[in-house]
Amino acid sequence: MKKIVLIEDEKDIRDTTSEILELANYKVFTAENGVKGVKLVKDKNPDLVICDIMMPNLDGYGVLNILSKDPETSNIPFIFLTAKAENSDIRKGMNLGADDYITKPFDENGLLECVEIRLKRSELMKKGFKPDLEGLNEFIDVARGIDELSNLSKNRKIKKYDKKEVIFREDDYANNLYFIIKGKVKCAKTDYFGKDFLNDMYGKGEFIGYMTLFENGEYHETATAMEPTEVAVIPKQDFLTLIQKNRDVAATFIKMLSNNVVEKEKRLLQVAYAPLRERLAEAILDLKEKGHFHDELAQTIEISRLDLANIVGTAKESLIRTLTELKKEGLVDSNGQEIKILNEVGLKKVFAG
Repeated sequence: MKKIVLIEDEKDIRDTTSEILELANYKVFTAENGVKGVKLVKDKNPDLVICDIMMPNLDGYGVLNILSKDPETSNIPFIFLTAKAENSDIRKGMNLGADDYITKPFDENGLLECVEIRLKRSELMKKGFKPDLEGLNEFIDVARGIDELSNLSKNRKIKKYDKKEVIFREDDYANNLYFIIKGKVKCAKTDYFGKDFLNDMYGKGEFIGYMTLFENGEYHETATAMEPTEVAVIPKQDFLTLIQKNRDVAATFIKMLSNNVVEKEKRLLQVAYAPLRERLAEAILDLKEKGHFHDELAQTIEISRLDLANIVGTAKESLIRTLTELKKEGLVDSNGQEIKILNEVGLKKVFAG
């Protein structure tokens, strides 16, 4: 049973709305003001919040502002219940991150339809989407939520790149977000001496280029296709509008950014302190985990020795020596750019030290 927190200072409206929702098989918790409402949301962790705007002590805008800044409550769909229907009031609520609004007086069907749509959209965002173009279109369609974004998923440009072809370059102005439909992409940064440092590798179903879009500046790295690759190109302004207008989408990318930062911090610590054997074993396992297979059935990964050396933070020669050691121990086999995992349990033991 889905849980809803209803925050409304007028008792008659609060009781009537609660009754309608309960008859529709929702579990409803009510609060008569914004202060109690915030505490109730934090305590009950509901699936949806319905909140009046005009309330004493803490109005609906204040409630939404507080909930939006708390990671535990920021993803909860939020609907304003209000007698105010001025465009400026609606715009203010939407800019703060509200998902929808219902104008008083409302009819039963309108209320239930709005609640059902928001819960369904939230559920779809949580479950995730297939890592392909169909999944991307579904993600965008579900995430839109407002008429202004109706064109975002239409006429999306698909671009094809050959192996070693550059998708975007470091210091290019960031105009687009890229979604990988198929293939693999590496993102590398060039240091002062002209040496490339491999930041990360991405595959089917992943976004690249989103970090710089928030900064309104230039790409910090160069993205290159590692094999024949197809990407969907999403214009910068469409992406930023989507982020600004939909809290579910914003939360999805915040999680993505957080994971990206944590992973890079972890890698830097490993480069600084972990032995090369451990770093190499984890890099191979990580590539496997991310699905960077040349042949998934044979557990074979394809990556150049230079790229792998950049990932683990060592010279190519040192990497080749260590890879040969792992090969002699029967943990992996290697031939050219291919690395085949022979003993995953043994690699995990190396990584664990």
